[in-house]
Amino acid sequence: MALSSEHGYSDHEQKRVVSPAIVHEEYQYLHLVQRVLERGEERNDRTGTGTMAVFSPEPTEWTLANGTLPLLTTKAVPFQAVANELLFFISGRVDTQWLKDHKVSIWDANTSRQSLDAQGKTHIPTGHIGKGYGFQWRHFGGEYGKVSSDGKPDDILKSGVDQLAKVIEDIKLRPHSRRHIVTAWNPAQEQDMALPPCHLMFQFYVHNDETLSCAMTQRSCDLMLGVPFNIASYSLLTHMVAHVTGLKARTFHHHMMDTHIYNDHREGAKVQLDRTPYPFPSIEFKRPVSNIDEFTLEDFQLTGYQHHPKIVMKMSV
Repeated sequence: MALSSEHGYSDHEQKRVVSPAIVHEEYQYLHLVQRVLERGEERNDRTGTGTMAVFSPEPTEWTLANGTLPLLTTKAVPFQAVANELLFFISGRVDTQWLKDHKVSIWDANTSRQSLDAQGKTHIPTGHIGKGYGFQWRHFGGEYGKVSSDGKPDDILKSGVDQLAKVIEDIKLRPHSRRHIVTAWNPAQEQDMALPPCHLMFQFYVHNDETLSCAMTQRSCDLMLGVPFNIASYSLLTHMVAHVTGLKARTFHHHMMDTHIYNDHREGAKVQLDRTPYPFPSIEFKRPVSNIDEFTLEDFQLTGYQHHPKIVMKMSV
């Protein structure tokens, strides 16, 4: 998505990033990467790695029509890991063993004994995300005393508000409501979370009783590792919610706050900026699904994902 000088970008910036032959939504992301590298404020951070950061850049908007899935193409983004983490959140599970069983290791460091103890969260078992993300989506403000063998909070001890189920029901019954909101930000239970949620709130909007859009607000945005995951995850979630409510996915809007590039990601970012995006892939569902809890990885058919090679970057914890 080409930017002109009226947006505050120099001719050098445009020439370096924008391909004159292609107008592609991925350039929103690439321009933001370049903006952080060239204009970001140097900041210390919780992990000790150090970052370059900007605050509250212009939101990005991603087209989801016709099954489009904005899975970034200027580097490989692992779709199965994105999808399995989303299914993990939707399930309300708190034990990351399910993720490990599905070959997803992205939560291992943050749920290690060392990480939990360093935060003073000695009461959270090793390998548990605690009352974060999916727990708040499905049991906001609730309590659990133990975890069953499938990694979910014990049925008898479940409580709280099932925000996701309520939103889906409201989309069906009251599509024009302004309350289609799910929040994971719960200060009262932050000490019970392995990691306070970075993507903390999302809201749905129904257009003309036909199409569905989603906007997500993210307080902390790891631009090189986390954000590509987040874009794909919430776009996929929008497709899924649209599917179970009889709508078509339309757009995903991403509102980023502290938007940063870790110092040890700078060289990888420069490599990515020199690449030209490919067309985005499409997502289809192999069978009709009426309940958000019934989706499995096998239901997703990703088609046409062409991408540049993986760029190895270390996650800061």
